[in-house]
Amino acid sequence: MKILSSMRGFPLAVRLLLVNQLGVNTGFYLLIPYLATHLTDDLGLSAAVVGIVLGLRNLSQQGLFLIGGSAADRLGARGVIIAGCAVRTLGFVLFALGDSLPLLITASILSGLAGALFNPAVRTYVAQEAGDRKAEAFALFNVFATTGALLGPLLGSLLLLVDFRAAAVTAAGVFAALTLAQLLVLPARETRAPETRMLGDWREVMGNRRFLAFSLAMVGMYGLESQLYLLLPRAATDASDWGGSVSLLFLAGTIANLLFQLRITRALKARGSRGCWIATGLSVMSLGFLPPILVAGTSTAHPLRLLPVLAGALLLHLGVMIASPFVMELIPAFGRANLTGTFYGLFYAISGVAAAVGSAAIGWSMDTAARHTGLAWLPYVCCLAFGLFSAGAVAYLQRRRALPAVEAPDPTAPALPDRPRSETR
Repeated sequence: MKILSSMRGFPLAVRLLLVNQLGVNTGFYLLIPYLATHLTDDLGLSAAVVGIVLGLRNLSQQGLFLIGGSAADRLGARGVIIAGCAVRTLGFVLFALGDSLPLLITASILSGLAGALFNPAVRTYVAQEAGDRKAEAFALFNVFATTGALLGPLLGSLLLLVDFRAAAVTAAGVFAALTLAQLLVLPARETRAPETRMLGDWREVMGNRRFLAFSLAMVGMYGLESQLYLLLPRAATDASDWGGSVSLLFLAGTIANLLFQLRITRALKARGSRGCWIATGLSVMSLGFLPPILVAGTSTAHPLRLLPVLAGALLLHLGVMIASPFVMELIPAFGRANLTGTFYGLFYAISGVAAAVGSAAIGWSMDTAARHTGLAWLPYVCCLAFGLFSAGAVAYLQRRRALPAVEAPDPTAPALPDRPRSETR
């Protein structure tokens, strides 16, 4: 299988972190999608309190991305990854043990903090170890992440036949196993003593106008990708009146990733500029919201009406497959190598806010504007315009040569060797 053969060409650290991401997404989606139902149906909490608990998880993750990225730069990505998985293990254990509000809030904050720690740290480690094959490494990263996002809910739905605590304990066990595996196997990398204060690093990254412009231009990518969990599931259910339609959207996306992600990245990385392909991917993501308009607001549901929604979801996945590896490859090229984690942290902080604001706006257009005006197509047109604006912004930066150049890797270059390193603190 091409995925496995490509994995063998990377150092041990990258291979381990690919499997780690499969486990991270499996454990996360095994529990989190069912948390709101547990809080309301099993514990009897009000919608307002549930919103606070879930909101604190998102806030603690998005608000601390920058700190997690800086920690990876200053303390070493390996230690931060291990700490993040350990913290999420504790958070999920608390979800299994507790039904009091203070305990639930603590569990939610710890779960978000964990993501803020290991998300930028993992990408920092992959970028540092993959050398000039970053795009291919992040393409594989997407494959494993998407597969985990499919396996998690499937496993979670089975465990919920027992009870929520069984799902929470299993999710905690997944993260405990990841913590132990990384502690034993993940090679340490040498980390130089910081030459500046952390606030100085932040000022340097935030003062990088090219990077800030790129990060703001990319908000469309994460705003649209979040609609895989909001707009498109609602569209699939309304169009088909079939409970399994949402799972089919994710199954189709996972199969597409397994079959095409590596092929797409390998075909594109030697042709054209990174900015060109990122703008193209954003455009394809935007076009994914055109087919569902055909069945928006229909009065009768039928399984065949799911097809336009499925086509839209596949276009959205295709756009992500085109753009995402090159986005992850490009971010470290904006500044100093020893600030890679800080660049990823700020990028994810901006993207997280964009996804939250975008989802809120689309939710408003779904529940308010479309319902009261009868304009069922309005949310899809908003997504189309949002994505095309983002694609245009990236294309403009490319024309202005505001994006760093990334050389295409030499296809005849030997595979990167495994290289254990010492890590200083």
